[in-house]
Amino acid sequence: MKAAWYERNGPAREVMIVGEMAIPEPGPNQVLVRVHASGANPHDVKARSGWTGNPLYAEKVVPHADGAGFIEKVGPGVPASRLGQRVWTFRADAARPGGGTAAEFAVVNAAHAVPLPDNVPLSTGASLGVPAITAHTAVLRDGTVAGQWVLVHAGAGAVGQFAIQFARWSGARVIASASTPEKAGIARACGADEVLDYRDPDFVAKVRDLTGGLGVDRIVEVDLGENLAADIGAIRMNGIIASYSSTRVPKPVVDYYAVAAKGVTLHTVQGRHLSEERRAAAVRDISALLSRDLLKAPEPAIFAFDDVAAAHEMIEAGAGIRKVMLAVRSLDA
Repeated sequence: MKAAWYERNGPAREVMIVGEMAIPEPGPNQVLVRVHASGANPHDVKARSGWTGNPLYAEKVVPHADGAGFIEKVGPGVPASRLGQRVWTFRADAARPGGGTAAEFAVVNAAHAVPLPDNVPLSTGASLGVPAITAHTAVLRDGTVAGQWVLVHAGAGAVGQFAIQFARWSGARVIASASTPEKAGIARACGADEVLDYRDPDFVAKVRDLTGGLGVDRIVEVDLGENLAADIGAIRMNGIIASYSSTRVPKPVVDYYAVAAKGVTLHTVQGRHLSEERRAAAVRDISALLSRDLLKAPEPAIFAFDDVAAAHEMIEAGAGIRKVMLAVRSLDA
């Protein structure tokens, strides 16, 4: 099969290889997916570049954990009725070291290959895994948000767009942050009640005004180190900050007493380390919304297979409102 991989860390154009490798075989409780779309995420390019500081976990690392396609073969323990099933995938790398969806075929744990309705584009399927499960966890891991105020930072980003939708679907009122009119429009289209520029000197005051002086109940945070001071000002007593990244300040300093004075709960969301129960809860809600055509995915930025390096570079440059993916095969299937 044709695949993309790297054997050392470094810039995409220096280390990414596109060539041939053997088609993998599914093991117990695994399926082989014929990949049509391969979704790329920031953690993919961080791992390839060496930003994470972690050693390679295979001699050849095929990147991308998310994708969409059709089940080609099933392993022991998986019913034959799943053959040919149209699916979206996540955590492909959990099935075997170095195995990702940037290939014509990928082995995936059967529970990580989720039926995709025929009316949902394959490009949407490849957009779901990391951003949708991360967003669902950040919004709902700590219980219902019905009747609450939720602040979603970077509301036009991939996680932000899904987070707004999950919060609204769950009965919350949503304030999103955005830095341009275009991004503000995207956040509103996803259901944000209000959109504020996080660079506004009066950002915290405006959040508190919108919430009757109390502050928001929950915050979905993309850059904890950069925004923590504002978050503490914007959150209400005993509120929750769920952070899935700290982009500009990777080693933030936490003002303990400022956080403690409000009884704030601060937790991180890392998709690779979620329990299977947590992932299953997200998948149930994602599937329910997809079946009712109630979940909108970010606009895709689609690259040809051989342009995998360019796809990674777009993410590193800031993909913004776009969801980056490779068209491994036709996306019209």
